[in-house]
Amino acid sequence: MPFQEINSKMIEATVQPGTKIFSQRGAMLAYKGDVSFTPNIQGGQGGLMSMIGRRVAGEATPLMTVEGSGTVLFGHGGHHIQVIGLSGDTLYVEADRLLAFDGTLQQGTMFMGSQGGVMGMVRGQVSGQGLFTTTLKGHGAVAVMAHGGVIEVPISPQRPVHVDPQAYVAHHGDVRNKLSTALGWRDMVGRGSGEAFQLELSGSGTVYVQASEEKL
Repeated sequence: MPFQEINSKMIEATVQPGTKIFSQRGAMLAYKGDVSFTPNIQGGQGGLMSMIGRRVAGEATPLMTVEGSGTVLFGHGGHHIQVIGLSGDTLYVEADRLLAFDGTLQQGTMFMGSQGGVMGMVRGQVSGQGLFTTTLKGHGAVAVMAHGGVIEVPISPQRPVHVDPQAYVAHHGDVRNKLSTALGWRDMVGRGSGEAFQLELSGSGTVYVQASEEKL
C-alpha cells in the first residue's frame, strides 16, 4: 500500500520508479526526492474513454499523474482522509471525494440507476450527488476525503444498512442500493431539512459513512 496516514488530515505517499499515483490537482502539500507532477488528460488508468465518460457524467475531477522516486504529502481543504485498500473488488465513490489512488487501479464511471440505485433528480436533490459515480477496480489503495472522520459499516445479507444520503462517502463489495422513504426519519435522527429519505444498502460489503451531512 503506497499511502501512510500521517494524521487524520494528511497522508504520505511513497512513489517508486515504474509506478504511478493519481491525485486530485492541488492536493500536493510537500514532497522529497525526484518526483514529477503532470496534468492527466487520459482519465487515469481507464484511458481516454474513461475520461470522456466521466466528463459526460459530470464526474471529471482534474487529476495529476505523480511519478518518480520519493515521498509526497497529500491533503486538501483540511478534510479528514480515509485510506481504503482494494483486493480485486470495486470501490464506488463520488469523484470530488478522491484525494489520491494507486495507478494500478482501473478507473471508470457507472450509471447508478443500473444498480437499482439512487435515481435521477431525487438522488441529486437529496444527496447533492450526481446520477453517475466513479469506480475504481483492482488491487491497490484509495485515499478519500470526508467531513469529521469516517466509519466503516459492514453490510451483510441479513443486515442491510440505512445511511443518510448526505453522510454517504463510498462503498465496495457485492452491494445493491436504493433510496427509500421513512416519514420523519431525517427529522428524528438526522439534521436535514425535513426530507424523509434514507439510502438502503444490502448484500455483502462495506459502506463508508462520514460524521457529517455536509458536502465537500
